[in-house]
Amino acid sequence: MTIRIRRARYYHITVRDRPGEGCRALADLGDEGAKILAFTAVPTGPGTAVLRVFPEDEEALLRAAERSGTVLFDPEEAFIVRGDEHLTALTTIQRKFADAHINIYASNGIFDGHGGYSCVIYVRPEDVERAAVVLGVE
Repeated sequence: MTIRIRRARYYHITVRDRPGEGCRALADLGDEGAKILAFTAVPTGPGTAVLRVFPEDEEALLRAAERSGTVLFDPEEAFIVRGDEHLTALTTIQRKFADAHINIYASNGIFDGHGGYSCVIYVRPEDVERAAVVLGVE
């Protein structure tokens, strides 16, 4: 069982909760050279949504946002996990967090259909450093 864990910064982008708005925001960044490792979209209220965007290269994202006029908010950190088994292998990480009294407040995972998975794990900002130590990542 191989598990690869990466500590990753992400940014928030507020968009209107209308067809095509998230696509436009991501396309604008991509057109300006940003490469996105992962993203998630979450409705935040009537008519608005937030994209959480994980860049491959943070500086490239910042340049792309400036050139495209995209406003980035609140950089935070999470953990991107990749493994070569089913998602249930993540219970190892979840158990480590539980033993350390670190709450996972959100998570998104997907099985790739070829024996592997990817997952994003979010912990509270005040728990990021402890979580990194528990996971053995910098």
